[in-house]
Amino acid sequence: MATDIQDLLSFVAVVNAGGFREGARLSGKSASSLSDAVRRIESRLGVRLLNRTTRSVVPTEAGARLMERIVPALGEVESALDVVNDFRDRPSGTLRLNVPVSAARLVLPAIIAPFLKSYPDIRLEVVTEESFVDMLAAGCDAGIRYDERLEQDMIAIPIGPRLQRFATAASPAYLDARGRPEHPRDLLRHACLAGKFPSGAMPLWEYERDGETISVEPNGPLIVRIGGAMDLAVQAAIDGLGVVHLFEDWLRPYLDSGELEPVLEPWWQRFTGPFLYYPGRRYLPSPLRAFVDFINQNRDETNNTVHCGSELARDGGSTFNISAS
Repeated sequence: MATDIQDLLSFVAVVNAGGFREGARLSGKSASSLSDAVRRIESRLGVRLLNRTTRSVVPTEAGARLMERIVPALGEVESALDVVNDFRDRPSGTLRLNVPVSAARLVLPAIIAPFLKSYPDIRLEVVTEESFVDMLAAGCDAGIRYDERLEQDMIAIPIGPRLQRFATAASPAYLDARGRPEHPRDLLRHACLAGKFPSGAMPLWEYERDGETISVEPNGPLIVRIGGAMDLAVQAAIDGLGVVHLFEDWLRPYLDSGELEPVLEPWWQRFTGPFLYYPGRRYLPSPLRAFVDFINQNRDETNNTVHCGSELARDGGSTFNISAS
């Protein structure tokens, strides 16, 4: 049975990686051993699980159905075996977190060092991802997301600051030359340094004041991939190329130094901080259980654990979308 589980783990590794070579690199196994494991499963089941080409490896319909069922099942097996860790003095193992770049940059730095010092037998693996992915299918134990992007049927607990703002800023030299916007619609006359999700969607810049909500479609000389590439937009703003719109905490060092000047601050939109979310299964892996306990014990504010899936109510008010078109 142990060999069968290892073969299934190899199959999952190949599918998640999209190929045998990448699966071997990520899993620490050889590509040939992964290939042999998949062949053994296909031979036992009598059905092809993967379509192999020179460029890619993708699951067949049968392979996709197997992934849907086997990933949660393997997670339960791992969790059940992990109960043995309760008999150890300290939790051990690997904790894999799937997080957006903003959380890796703004939330985790204050958490990682004290957590790993408290649990020296735990290894933390952080995967940054801006796409809306199935955290479990990606081989992660938990994730960090904002409420509008939380997956359904998960347990979520607050992590990091509970109130954040999006900030808009530009260099003083740019604003001296182009003028300082007094209303969000004024941004239509400015060079906006925009971000784009991996899906290709470009988020609107949203502003709120006195019950009025305004969404602006940014247009300008630079578009970057949302995530780590946002640093390029920040630097472009510092260099005087245009206006940037990003997490206030991301821009705060440049606002404090004077390299960037706040724009439309009374309109900056506030939003709820991120959540750590994970499956609501009976047995949690001990590294995840330790991390959840650590977050709960070190939160500044007491917030109730929530079950994802409910719609969030918003205050009423006027909403406008404006664009250059």
